[in-house]
Amino acid sequence: MEFSMIFTFSTALLLLLSPGFGKTGSPPSLSPTPAPAPAPDYVNLTDLLTVAGPFHTFLGYLQSTKVIDTFQNQANNTEEGITIFVPKDSAFSSLKKPSLSKLTPDQLKQVILFHALPHFYALADFKNLSQTSSTPTFAGGDYTLNFTDNSGTVHVNSGWSLTKVSSAVHATDPVAVYQVDKVLLPEAIFGTDIPPTPAPSPAPEIAPAADSPDAKSADTKSAKSSSPSSSPDEAASHRTIFSLGNFVLAISSMAIMVVFL
Repeated sequence: MEFSMIFTFSTALLLLLSPGFGKTGSPPSLSPTPAPAPAPDYVNLTDLLTVAGPFHTFLGYLQSTKVIDTFQNQANNTEEGITIFVPKDSAFSSLKKPSLSKLTPDQLKQVILFHALPHFYALADFKNLSQTSSTPTFAGGDYTLNFTDNSGTVHVNSGWSLTKVSSAVHATDPVAVYQVDKVLLPEAIFGTDIPPTPAPSPAPEIAPAADSPDAKSADTKSAKSSSPSSSPDEAASHRTIFSLGNFVLAISSMAIMVVFL
């Protein structure tokens, strides 16, 4: 009797400890929660332009006009991102006319805003932009840029200045910074007087050699044109002398005939 009770208790204990006891099916599988996408790296435009290249003049204008705050916010706090065209220091030093020093503070701010697009564009995207008539900039309104893609080289037309993208300083979404060779001067401020490209000087005329057929022909024509021709007065004088000679000859003949008679 005691042995039977011990066996029954042991059996019940094993059933309770069994993993499948009291369950009608397999436990539901739980899918893992996906990890959040990593946030893009924060881009400090001041540090980038200070280290990346000779962009001190443009950075100075960004800071003095407070446009750096607008660009910085667009770069890191929006989904659109930003594309900035940065002229080298030499582009500003070679800018003789017109001069940015003669602009009003509002005009200068518009010029700096004109150097950025409110969207991230990789270099390959400019091929599609070249098919549009104009692309709006941060300056808004009529401050637009035109792009052409020539075998991978991106050319920028501001309406007053023509330049090209010479290198990519930073091109990771959401921030693109491209170096350009000239300052982008908007047509809305400076008009359309793009400085023309100087025409090549004409080739000097080469005189023919002295012994060439052309030279001989020219000498012959020159000799004919320089030789004096008989004038009408000289011809009349010759005719008069000839008539007097004939008259004298006739008188002499008559005198001889009278003597013989």
